[in-house]
Amino acid sequence: MVKVILLGPPGAGKGTQAERLAQKQGVPRVSSGDLFRDHQRRDSDLGQLARSYMERGVLVPDEVTIKMVMEWIEANGDQGGFILDGFPRTLAQAEALESALADDGGVDKVLYITVSQEELLRRLTGRMLCRDCQTPYQLASAPPRQPGKCDKCGGELYQRPDDQREAVAERLLVYDKETKPLVSYYRNAEVLIEISGEDSIENVGKALTDGLRS
Repeated sequence: MVKVILLGPPGAGKGTQAERLAQKQGVPRVSSGDLFRDHQRRDSDLGQLARSYMERGVLVPDEVTIKMVMEWIEANGDQGGFILDGFPRTLAQAEALESALADDGGVDKVLYITVSQEELLRRLTGRMLCRDCQTPYQLASAPPRQPGKCDKCGGELYQRPDDQREAVAERLLVYDKETKPLVSYYRNAEVLIEISGEDSIENVGKALTDGLRS
């Protein structure tokens, strides 16, 4: 059974690499964002509970997020393992997850994708989305053929408010405060493997696969 967590700051490429790694390992992957959207769409009890906090502008408590994740893990328990993309996000979530997985030996590996602050700012502030079909672009590495227009549908490209430089800097500060303590937690547990994310998608993917095998 493969039980893997992908950690890394916003813009590190966790989503892309989690999907690639899941396909290679033949196991499902999920992010907490995926679960929130799914529960909201289904209007489940957990979805309604999460919405009640979000509508008040309050952070969804750890225990609600943990319940969603553990429900998903149990539902996929016959698929040979899982890859968690960006979860846990806090030390409390990590401890709760480890407790829940104690009977199965806990997490096998935590793959930590590291990227410099300068590179993260470049990546995140260069992201654009199509207003019509939501296709993403990266101005530095994957720009549209025609500036300001979507290759697929011709729609107008725009930058989300949270991808503007001031907002990006704030997101990275929040990450440092809430998520970086997880690095020490998993390093002490001797399951952390650091992988540089400042290479091609293919090379980072190979490094992650090698790290998983080590």
